[in-house]
Amino acid sequence: QVQLVESGGGLVQPGGSLRLSCAASGTFFRINTMGWYRQAPGKQRELVATITSSGNTNYAVSVKGRFTISRDNAKNTVYLQMNSLKPEETGVYYCNAVVTKTSLAFHVVDYWGKGTLVTVSS
Repeated sequence: QVQLVESGGGLVQPGGSLRLSCAASGTFFRINTMGWYRQAPGKQRELVATITSSGNTNYAVSVKGRFTISRDNAKNTVYLQMNSLKPEETGVYYCNAVVTKTSLAFHVVDYWGKGTLVTVSS
């Protein structure tokens, strides 16, 4: 019912920057929270940043000050600006959206994108 399509991943040198985008489409009443998670090879998926519909943000300690999450509610799109990237931040970055499916506020569903690969290497 809801699809999340990520874009913007790729190869970047240490210290470089990338901007990820994720557009949501499908059937839903509203998107409550959108966020980015990443999974490094051999590691568990971890939270990178989230943003609520009202614009409140939450960041992993390791990325605070370097990454910026934002969203365009009119476009149902969330962005992640990543600066000063480190090799250990290589991994698959997944877009997440918590949505209210209908006008019934208790009907909340969690969706995930397929992921976009970010490789930080020289």
